[in-house]
Amino acid sequence: MTEIHLTGRAASPGLAIGPVTVLTVTVESRRTPGDPAQEAAALKAAIEGATTELAELIEAEQGEAADILEFQVAMLEDDALAEGAFTAISTGAPADQAWRAVLDAEIADYRSAEDEYFRARVADLVDIRDRVLVGLNGADTPAAIRGGSIIASDDISPSTFLATDWRCGGAIVLAAGSSSSHVAMLARARGTPMVVGLGPLSWEARPPAVALVDGDAGTVVFDPEPETRRLFEHRMSAANAARAIADAGRAKPAITADGRRITVLLNIAAPEDLAGLDPAICDGIGLVRTEFLFEASQGLPDEETQYAVYRRILDWAEGRPVTMRTLDAGGDKPISGLTIDGESNPFLGLRGIRLSLSRPEVFRLQLRALARAAVHGTLKVMLPMVAVPSELDRARRLLDDEIEALRAQGIACARPPLGIMVEIPAAALCAGDFEAGFYSIGSNDLTQYTMAAARDIGAVADLNDTANPAVLALIALTVEAARARGVEVSLCGDAAADTSLTKALLATGLTTLSVSPVAVARLKATIAMVNP
Repeated sequence: MTEIHLTGRAASPGLAIGPVTVLTVTVESRRTPGDPAQEAAALKAAIEGATTELAELIEAEQGEAADILEFQVAMLEDDALAEGAFTAISTGAPADQAWRAVLDAEIADYRSAEDEYFRARVADLVDIRDRVLVGLNGADTPAAIRGGSIIASDDISPSTFLATDWRCGGAIVLAAGSSSSHVAMLARARGTPMVVGLGPLSWEARPPAVALVDGDAGTVVFDPEPETRRLFEHRMSAANAARAIADAGRAKPAITADGRRITVLLNIAAPEDLAGLDPAICDGIGLVRTEFLFEASQGLPDEETQYAVYRRILDWAEGRPVTMRTLDAGGDKPISGLTIDGESNPFLGLRGIRLSLSRPEVFRLQLRALARAAVHGTLKVMLPMVAVPSELDRARRLLDDEIEALRAQGIACARPPLGIMVEIPAAALCAGDFEAGFYSIGSNDLTQYTMAAARDIGAVADLNDTANPAVLALIALTVEAARARGVEVSLCGDAAADTSLTKALLATGLTTLSVSPVAVARLKATIAMVNP
């Protein structure tokens, strides 16, 4: 078979070669449907069974993986999801047909949504649909996916990803999919190469036997010719050798070729992300995404729950600075009971600090927990999506009020520095007008808002480029403003881990970058090669 070259979108970096496993799951049809009462009872039992299975999986996972499964549990526990199916059953439809019809309609709505967040959740809905159908009818159990396989499919569910052993290598290549899907997040966290948006994976005679995956460039070669494979294997060997060298230097300071010391911090989504990590690999934590506390199905967290988690993270840091971002809900991060449903453009709506200021009863609890945790380490508090100085001023007054109240109650607390996340062009252009304790540049949103292009919409993804001179100019303006005011500035967006951008970012004057733990070694190795 002649080799097949396909180009999609990079969703998780890295190189992989291996046998192709075409992912298919066949769910059987209901053989002997009963009367409406029996069918309704069967569907109810299948939904409860799927919820129990997910709860068991959650116990075995941690951090981001557990949060993703919690998202599915929350959807299953929403009675509105199955309401249409029970209505159809009452009119005589079999339980499986009713459930499939309702979920297929929901999936179609998500797939056609303008908001990328909803399109990226399609795989979760498919996972929920099929898990309940298996509970109703059983399924043809697919063969176990061998370690090191290249999984090829239209899409892949989070539970399938979590059930696969990626320690032996392998990769994911999808006809559809999204680089902001839950599986893409998991793949990046575990270092599994992934390419999405390849288009129809159709083979005339038989599926390909082998694939070469370039998760950096977003390309895949099926059934490569011997010379193509030889050259790719040579690239992999070189990449593996470079990674081994980088890993060996992970705990060493990051120093450029001309001797400049660069501060490297961590981005984490939950305290579990720190499990097994030596604090010596970093200079501190530059971003704690506190949304994980608010996304679980048990509801909004109380003050004690938040305080305990924040203290746990500070204890791990052993005195190193830890920057915790206050709740950044809204946009592509809706939270039931908190964010606003039905906004015409959630990315330009009530999100980040705007939402927190509109819900002071929730915001005050978080500020109290943070102030209490601040006595246990070097804590800094960062406000997301700040556009104008008055938002920072209002948040500062709320923090001062809560610290005063805590002291009046005799509760130990400290006042952490209050900084802003610079991710709106207005904030970057006028950064010097903010009396912030520090600045942290969020490259994802700063790039998106500057270029008016989302990175996960294929037609405009090329425009979503942090290396664009306009974006780099805004970063440089922020750095200049921080220096003029004598405060710290860092960059904590995905661009910090993109080593093709490292030299350009440091050229803006940045000396602090914050990345996920898996990216630390590679970033430090790249910094070591940077000359002025």
